[in-house]
Amino acid sequence: MIAAPRHLVDRVLAGDVRATAQLMRDLDDRLPEGIEALRRLFRHTGRAHVVGITGPPGAGKSTLTDRLIGWHRARGRTVGVVAVDPTSPFTGGAILGDRIRMQDHATDPGVFIRSLGTRGHLGGLSRSTAELVHVLDASGKDVVLVETVGVGQDEVEIAELAHTIVVVTVPGLGDDVQAIKAGVLEIADVFGVNKGDREGADRTVRDLQGLIELRRAVQRPPPDHDLQHRPVGAPADPAARRGGGDAGGWEPPVVRTVATTGAGIDELAQAIDRHRASLDATGERGRREASRARATFVALLRERLLAGALARLERELGHLDEVAARIAARETDPWGLADELARRLQA
Repeated sequence: MIAAPRHLVDRVLAGDVRATAQLMRDLDDRLPEGIEALRRLFRHTGRAHVVGITGPPGAGKSTLTDRLIGWHRARGRTVGVVAVDPTSPFTGGAILGDRIRMQDHATDPGVFIRSLGTRGHLGGLSRSTAELVHVLDASGKDVVLVETVGVGQDEVEIAELAHTIVVVTVPGLGDDVQAIKAGVLEIADVFGVNKGDREGADRTVRDLQGLIELRRAVQRPPPDHDLQHRPVGAPADPAARRGGGDAGGWEPPVVRTVATTGAGIDELAQAIDRHRASLDATGERGRREASRARATFVALLRERLLAGALARLERELGHLDEVAARIAARETDPWGLADELARRLQA
């Protein structure tokens, strides 16, 4: 068992900024002592509300995040931020520019901002994002905002991490429906149409509302009729569900914002708070926590199994580069080798 400095764990629990930053660095560098410290902290997590902010590049996610920090701080809430930036596939570096956009909060002791590079990890997040969220949670932050790298239609890993997901879009993306369809539409708890003072914003709002209406119609069970031919089993009044109600009936509100001026930020933050209240009232928060736990466990298990498989591959069949060269030379095939290695691991 790796020894984790007890004082580091205690300092993180006390909200110490330096200790929190040190542990985050250790976790991002995959140091064993960082993992051991996180294990000790884990039972102190589960209190923060985790909000994912995702959407295409250039939608203004960082500016919206900055505004949401200010909104929460004005209400006395402490805030943690994990902002993920893309890592260059050529140099391995990342600009990590989100902290530049959030300089107004850099000296606020109630705010902790950490930028991460993706380091080649897909899905809009970094490999260590979930771990850093746990650290911020354990350090006492009331709200943790996770800003993803600009994502496409199916990069929805944030759905396995956050309690509330805000999908940010903007007018002028070309085919608006194409830009927001598929997985991103399905994971949204709140839609933000940012840069709402631009031409085409009204159309974007209408398109979103139309897609939400279509999704509701598809998901609605067909009504039946009783002996008097009266419809039964019809869904509840949609107006009563809009922006609230049970989690199964939560209808994502569409909020128009202009992050640069602060317009619509109150409405956006209040919509997020309403969703949090809905999660608590319906028990959906517990289900999402279970989903987070499952995703975390599977990801860790996959990482460890892959590491073990590669180590055994090197011991018994040769280094990965050598095996790859054999496959490329058509001396063997990847399917057979993978099956053989899997059989050896199961033996």
